[in-house]
Amino acid sequence: MMVRFPRKKGLVVAMSAALLMATSSLAFAADDLLDERFECLIEPNTVVKVSSETAGVIDEIMVQRGAGVKKGEVLFALTTGRERAAVELAQAQLDFSQRKVVRNEELYQQQLISIHEKDEMETESQIAELELKEAQENLKIRSIKSKIGGVVVERMAAAGEHVGAAPVIVIASIDPLHVEVVVPAEYFGTIKKRASALLYPFDPIGGEYKARVIVVDPLIDAASGTFGVRLKLPNPGYRLPAGLGCEVKFL
Repeated sequence: MMVRFPRKKGLVVAMSAALLMATSSLAFAADDLLDERFECLIEPNTVVKVSSETAGVIDEIMVQRGAGVKKGEVLFALTTGRERAAVELAQAQLDFSQRKVVRNEELYQQQLISIHEKDEMETESQIAELELKEAQENLKIRSIKSKIGGVVVERMAAAGEHVGAAPVIVIASIDPLHVEVVVPAEYFGTIKKRASALLYPFDPIGGEYKARVIVVDPLIDAASGTFGVRLKLPNPGYRLPAGLGCEVKFL
């Protein structure tokens, strides 16, 4: 009747031993991690290909390759002759309909026009106001603004060219930078999100910079026996270029 007890006890001992070995292995990996440097690559955190919401002919491109741009800054503008004329026409129609409403208010008070006629004129005025807003929006989207702050890395068109959905300008956001690291699977579980790291860019930049882990891939690539880690590297004043190789040491 007591035959199963020793087996259960033996299983517990075996599991405890396995857990101890796994913990010890993880501790050794963590110790090795502090002394190890891994190759990495510094990349932009975002790359945006900017195109126009509407088709048209480029009137002017305001930025050159390599220039820094701010969020909301105008990058390029399409020709606007027809759209400006549409705004002026819509404004004139609105002004006329508003004057008409004011003039006929007195007639309504004197019961010289019906409530139906008064309502019709007020509705026409509201429609004219909406048509003006539409014309203004059509004019507004002819000036294409940057959605991010960053650096112009490529111009793909010039003034006078007709453009549609194809990209015109490419902007890279490089503050902060992202650092991509490929780590051997043996260190899986030792690198935690929000952990600190020291970054060493290759020559000719050199130096030592502090970064922080923001992504640890939850999967190991079976073919290479590695997993990916991403770090966030502050880059005020764009002191570091993207595309540079580096080494990183986790703390």
